[in-house]
Amino acid sequence: MLVPFAQWRSSKVDRIRVLLADDTGLVRTGLRAVLEEIPQVEVVGEAADVPEIMCILKQHQPQIVLIHRLISMMNCLELASRIAEESLKARVIVLSRNANGEHIGQALRSGAAGYLVMNTSSQELEKAIRTVASGETYISNLALTYLADFVRAENSQESLLDRLTRRQREVLKLVVRGRSTKQIALALNISVKTVECHRTQIMERLDIHDIASLVRYAIKIGLLEIEDRTNPTSN
Repeated sequence: MLVPFAQWRSSKVDRIRVLLADDTGLVRTGLRAVLEEIPQVEVVGEAADVPEIMCILKQHQPQIVLIHRLISMMNCLELASRIAEESLKARVIVLSRNANGEHIGQALRSGAAGYLVMNTSSQELEKAIRTVASGETYISNLALTYLADFVRAENSQESLLDRLTRRQREVLKLVVRGRSTKQIALALNISVKTVECHRTQIMERLDIHDIASLVRYAIKIGLLEIEDRTNPTSN
């Protein structure tokens, strides 16, 4: 059960142990100064990379790992995976300077329990730490806005695929894979002229008028992944 936020300053609750993770010492020093002003919050260590994080996690068992610009999303995925594999109870909050909807979504899917943008106030940082330490998820309002905008854009782009017939989607998938017109015709057992006709109609319906842009669009919306899930036996 969440302790009411206003009661945290006066209640004798256990300390929340926090690990700071950033690849710049000066940033860690600044964040530590902010956290040390928050009642019942204790900074138990600082780390500049994943191995250091894992070492401190095992030694001090913090409840919260506050990640700033530390690492790439690949490292974030690695960190979340290793925390789960080793049955560690730490929860991750990401504090990002250059937040965008795609990055926020990746962070949450990788296991982050909180997401804040760098211009957040110390009061919101405190609220996020207490919320996540209580077992819930915290995403700042600005981060939620970025995420919502990204999801709307993605849904809008993917909905364009509904304008294509099943055959046109098959042609588009092969175009993205770099197949020539003749190769597509052979693979689908249709004529070269039919392939060219489908390709023209695809461009008209998607309002995309060159092959390079068509390929970029299909890759951006993950067409291959969508199609492969729908047709797991397709080549």
